[in-house]
Amino acid sequence: MIRYASLALALMGIWLLLSGHYDPLLISLGVVSVGVTVWIAARLNVVDHEGHPIHIVLRLFTYFPWLFWEIVKSNVDVARRVLSPSLPVSPRVFTVDSSQKTSVGRTIYANSITLTPGTVTIDVIGGRLEVHALTTESAEEVKSGRMDARVTRFEGET
Repeated sequence: MIRYASLALALMGIWLLLSGHYDPLLISLGVVSVGVTVWIAARLNVVDHEGHPIHIVLRLFTYFPWLFWEIVKSNVDVARRVLSPSLPVSPRVFTVDSSQKTSVGRTIYANSITLTPGTVTIDVIGGRLEVHALTTESAEEVKSGRMDARVTRFEGET
C-alpha cells in the first residue's frame, strides 16, 4: 500500500511541476489521471521493489553527492587528457564482477560507471559487466571495487 501511495504522490508532484496550472478543475483532472494510472499499475502488478524502489530513497542523499563528485573528478581528468596530448590514453575493454543482488542494483552500477567520463559499460551479463575505459587509471578505479561497494550499500536490503 505504501508503494501505491508514494507512486501517486510522485506522479502528482511531477504532473504539477510539468503542467504549471493550478486551477481547481485541472488539479482535479490531474488527481483523476493519477488515480487511473496507479490503478492500472496495480492491476498490471508493476509496482514492486524494482518498478518503484522507494526503499532506496533516503540513501539517495549520500550516494548522489558521492557520484556527482566522481563525475566531476573524471571530467577534469578526461579534459586534461584532451587538452594535453602528452598525457597517455590507453583504451581497454575488461570485465568486472558486480556484487549487487537485484537487477536494479546492477543497473545502477552499470549506469554509474557510464556516467563517469572515461568509462562506459558495454554489456551486462548476469553478475558481470563488460567495461570500456579510456585510461589505465580509470580502469583500475573501476576494478578497485569502490564503486561496486558503494552501489551495494546504496542498494541495501530488499
